[in-house]
Amino acid sequence: QVQFVESGGDLVQTGGSLRLSCAASGIVFSLYAMGWYRQAPGKQRELVAGINNHGSTNYADSVKGRFTISRDNAQKTVYLQMNSLKPEDTAAYYCNFMALPRNWGQGTQVTVSS
Repeated sequence: QVQFVESGGDLVQTGGSLRLSCAASGIVFSLYAMGWYRQAPGKQRELVAGINNHGSTNYADSVKGRFTISRDNAQKTVYLQMNSLKPEDTAAYYCNFMALPRNWGQGTQVTVSS
């Protein structure tokens, strides 16, 4: 059974930084493209960053140049470094597969104060 456990969220001021982590279990992690998603109150969940199993990355326009996704296949962990945070980045953040996401974790809350 695949499981994702996200951590690292916090309350930060505008312009601050955070590093999110997501530990995966129950899968051969290195085979999968992984993504970070976020969901703000009253909005649909959106994909903000992805990384394939070769390390190629892609980003939503809203976070490009500010967020960096990375992975450690030995630790079965995917990271999201978030810099220059804005109030509109406030959301619950989740990691999951890029294709057919399922078995959502509890997420980690990021709140950016203005």
